[in-house]
Amino acid sequence: MTLSNLPPLVTVFGGSGFVGRHVVRTLAKRGYRIRVAVRRPDLAFFLQPLGNVGQISFVQANLRYRASVDAAVQDADHVVNCVGILFESGRNNFDAVQDFGARAVAEATRAVGATLTHISAIGADANSRSSYGASKGKAEAAILSIKPDAVILRPSIVFGPEDGFFNKFARMAQIFPALPLVGGGKTKFQPVFVEDVAEAVARSVDGAVPGGRIYELGGREVLTFRQCLEAMLKVIGRDKPLIPLPFAIASLIGSVASAIPLITPPLTSDQVTLLRTDNVVSPQATAEGRTLEGMGITPTMVGSILPTYMVQYRPKGQYAGSGKAA
Repeated sequence: MTLSNLPPLVTVFGGSGFVGRHVVRTLAKRGYRIRVAVRRPDLAFFLQPLGNVGQISFVQANLRYRASVDAAVQDADHVVNCVGILFESGRNNFDAVQDFGARAVAEATRAVGATLTHISAIGADANSRSSYGASKGKAEAAILSIKPDAVILRPSIVFGPEDGFFNKFARMAQIFPALPLVGGGKTKFQPVFVEDVAEAVARSVDGAVPGGRIYELGGREVLTFRQCLEAMLKVIGRDKPLIPLPFAIASLIGSVASAIPLITPPLTSDQVTLLRTDNVVSPQATAEGRTLEGMGITPTMVGSILPTYMVQYRPKGQYAGSGKAA
């Protein structure tokens, strides 16, 4: 047996993504060695300044190809799977990436004797009417059967500088005369700050979070879809009407948008299906301490972070006030 004074090695699948890059930074601050496993390592080099020289390395991996997954976890002490997709594109469909891929990571992790943290999502349910939710639910069940000591984290919608929620609607507010309220804007969310999610991941890597459990991560506020958009519009200083859009019409628009090649659909019919159900931490998770608070993490308020990265969407630029405008 060879003894080493090197810090533990953590393989982070999807480390260049929105959540993944914050996970990498948080782990680097703790002194871990990090191996970022992504499909395009050449597009992930921006992560290197987050750590010391040689602390962060890169490896090519695609969850659809098992050999690359096995190679990425070699010698790892802990594995974090941040990979997820919001819509399907070609061979990167929900089952391939979020079910088969998650199983492959769990099996490879078990083979090398490492521990595992998997990022899922609130709404994960093998019986969900949403393909996204069903694939997430099937993956959770498979992971716990393969790695019973795995830590599974289910965040609500995640916000932060590169998020795909507030940024998307802020861009729409720059272009369109009104914003759509899918289903009337009544769906409830519990937005969670990306750095709080990254801290939860880091604590699981530290061994401070008991394994074999599913944790639900939500922020300090429960906001409706309408309230989320109103908060965003206030920060960017744009007075746009919010137009209710029935689920049926939104689903039709999503189906048409998804059929147009070479574009990223602003909305899919599967996402509309998800919006029919509230996306908040369950009372059971709260009672059992399977939350950020249960981990000793105080959730960050949306209002304290949103102005730090939404200013770019103000009509007169970053240094203009946030009063009402176009």
